[in-house]
Amino acid sequence: MNAARQVVRRMLAGRGFQEKGPVSVYAPANIALVKYWGKRDEALNLPVTGSLSISLGPLGSHVELARGAGATDQIWLNGKQLSADSSFARRASAFLDLFRPGPDFVFELKARNTVPTAAGFASSASGFAALAKAADALFGWGLGPRELSVLARLGSGSAARSLADGFVEWRAGTAADGLDSFAERLDAEWPELRVGAVVLCAAEKPVGSREGMKRSVETCEFYREWPGRVAKDLAALKTAIAAKDFRALGETAEGNALAMHALMAATRPPIVYALPETVAAMRTIWAAREAGLALWFTMDAGPNVKLLFEAKDEARVREVFPGVEVVAPFGRG
Repeated sequence: MNAARQVVRRMLAGRGFQEKGPVSVYAPANIALVKYWGKRDEALNLPVTGSLSISLGPLGSHVELARGAGATDQIWLNGKQLSADSSFARRASAFLDLFRPGPDFVFELKARNTVPTAAGFASSASGFAALAKAADALFGWGLGPRELSVLARLGSGSAARSLADGFVEWRAGTAADGLDSFAERLDAEWPELRVGAVVLCAAEKPVGSREGMKRSVETCEFYREWPGRVAKDLAALKTAIAAKDFRALGETAEGNALAMHALMAATRPPIVYALPETVAAMRTIWAAREAGLALWFTMDAGPNVKLLFEAKDEARVREVFPGVEVVAPFGRG
């Protein structure tokens, strides 16, 4: 039995599998403001450092899960049935294996993403968080937020942060079994905060985050500096959130994202997700900021940028990026 399966068995001890019938759930994507890059345990998706994210509200994953009628899992993504050997189907079935009641039990899974898949918009985070919620609902386990975060993390590390809205901190933990590595919502509200999604390329990225992290940890000589940088940025970001200091939030998030992408570029072989359009967008943001617009950005492992600004500047931001999709993580304030 693999390590992840052992953790799930321990979590579900005494809960059984009381099948409830088809269920439908939703989980939001999240964008890390202080990034997660690198694992201390690949089997359990345990991070080297903590991280802190903001929910994207209506942008995320809808999942319908039921017991299937065929001989193998039937998996659909955005209305299209996938072959069993597709990347998404393989990862989803492997995750479902962790709590499959028996070898003859098959699932029917229908997933729909409202963000681009595998393009640096955290679709795997929202997808596995939704799948963890769906399994909990399907089998009637009644797991709490902390347990659901641990379960989702076994599918995708960042999924630990997609089970709550607002600001969410993922604690790295120190336990070998990972039961102390989970995410919790910060007790903070910021109704004026806005996140803008700028889709520059919706294609699947050439190097997945899992492979990219492994490569950076093993080959980047600067990786030893990363945990210290994250600790510093986490403290600065939480101070900025408590004080509602938007400039400090923007500077910390943008600096942390650029530091992560510098790590990727210094990896061997190098990992560069940015496209010419990405660099052009960065330069546009910097020019707008120089002209007095309070606008910052962050980027995950992909070519797309996410804008950070406040409600009072939304009209000006839309002038600079006409196609931006604006999210109000705490509602319209």
